[in-house]
Order: sequence, then C-alpha cells, then structure tokens
Amino acid sequence: MVKTEKFWTFVFLGFVLLLHPVTVFGQVNSGNSNYEPQSGQSGKDVVWVPTPHQLVDVMIRMANLTSNDYLVDLGSGDGRIVIAAAKKGIKAAGVEFNPDLIEFSKKNAKSEGVADKTEFVQADFFEYDMSKATVITMFLLTDINRRLKPTLLELKPGTRIITNTFSIDDWNYDEKEELNDNSISWKTAYMWIVPAKVEGTWKFEGGEMTLAQTYQKVTGIMKIGNISYPITDGRLRGDVLSFTCNSEFKITCTVNNRNMKGTSEREGKSRPWEATKQ
Repeated sequence: MVKTEKFWTFVFLGFVLLLHPVTVFGQVNSGNSNYEPQSGQSGKDVVWVPTPHQLVDVMIRMANLTSNDYLVDLGSGDGRIVIAAAKKGIKAAGVEFNPDLIEFSKKNAKSEGVADKTEFVQADFFEYDMSKATVITMFLLTDINRRLKPTLLELKPGTRIITNTFSIDDWNYDEKEELNDNSISWKTAYMWIVPAKVEGTWKFEGGEMTLAQTYQKVTGIMKIGNISYPITDGRLRGDVLSFTCNSEFKITCTVNNRNMKGTSEREGKSRPWEATKQ
C-alpha cells in the first residue's frame, strides 16, 4: 500500500497544492471567531487535509465501539472523527496543535449536540498521554506513524488503532477496508489491534513452552516430557492468543499479564488449559 515516505509525501503535498496552492506554505492562527479551516493549511507535523466523511464512517464502524470505549484522534483537525464517535454514545478526545482548529472543533461539537461527550486538547501528540484510549484514530504520514509506534505498542492489549491511508512501519495491519468510490482521494482505512506481550517461557501442567513474538505473530516450541513440538499458526488478537501444537491440538486462551487461561482442543474434545510465565 505505502511505497515510501518520500513518495507519499510528494503525493500528499501535490494533492493539497492543487486544492490550495497558497495555504500549504503557511497560515497564521487568527484567533478570529469566524475562522474557517482550509484543506491543505500548514500544521506542526503535516499539512491538514480532512478525512472524507465516508471514510470517517468506515473507521468508526471498524472500531466496533462499545459504551466502555474511549477514542482519541491524533491530529483531530476540525473534530469530525471525535464528533462521529461521540454520536455513537462514547467519550472521545481530539489532540490538535492548532488552537483555531481546537475552538472550531468545540463549536462543531456543540452544534452537533455532543459537547458533553467530547474534549479537544491543544497539544503535541508525541507528548500526549494516550494510555486511557481504547481506540486511536489518525491521518498521519508513515514516518510519523513509525515514530509513534513504540508508544502505540505499549497501550493496553486490545486497543484498536485505525489510520487513514498510511501504514505503521513494518507492523502488518489486522484489517483493511476500502471505499469503492474513485471520486474520493483518501479512501482506505487500516486497523491494528495492540497485541499482548507473550514472548518468553511459560509453564503449564505437564510441560512448558517458549514463545517468540513479532507483533501479533507468535512462534515457538512446546516441550512435554523429553519431547519438543513445534508451535504453528500462532496469532494474537489483542489479549487472545491462539496456536496449534504439533498439528494435533489447538489452544485458545486469554492472556492476562503473566497468566494464560483458555481451552485445549484435540480430536473434537476440549479441556481447560492454563499457563504461567516464568
């Protein structure tokens, strides 16, 4: 999808130059109550181009929001994603460096009747504490996503990260949706689910296993007695780990810090299974 940072920066800037050849190179924050943002205006880290409303709807749907969720939009612009989330009944926050966009977003939220469910914070998103978020949305360039990756990976397992168009370095996405509309320039959404940390040695009744992890992909060896078996098809979806051992039985379990608890299935029969990290 994403070829190189240089390639996509060129495309991104080229697109907004066609729309607004002047504002791309700078816009002074006016503090004017009649302020209207312009697609392509300059920002701290990227020029601002709004996510199309059609893709906002896709991103919100992909998040599969519940009443327990808290969404944070990094580089929230005019607040459209935050407002869309709030309309689903959840609390949502936008992090934006431009104070005019902050005030504009607050007015939009008020006019849409969701001011009580939204918060707009003027801040650098590299410094913002997003640890309470269960959903992160963003429309940022690949290089910025790469710099944010270490912070994103430390979020609570199961946190959904949804981007417009751009990837997160070498971390493969869990889901992808694309609008079938050629009139829209930005029409692809990707979702990652923060995986639990499972790398290391785990003890279980009758043996132990050693796991290696690359994001949501898990490999390893299970040892029972003096015999070692390969672990295959290992995958994390948030805090849920599933894998196959020796092509014979499948384990599905929930990871809770240093404990795993779930079921082991073999030949159509299942039984409880649990392990503890050493």
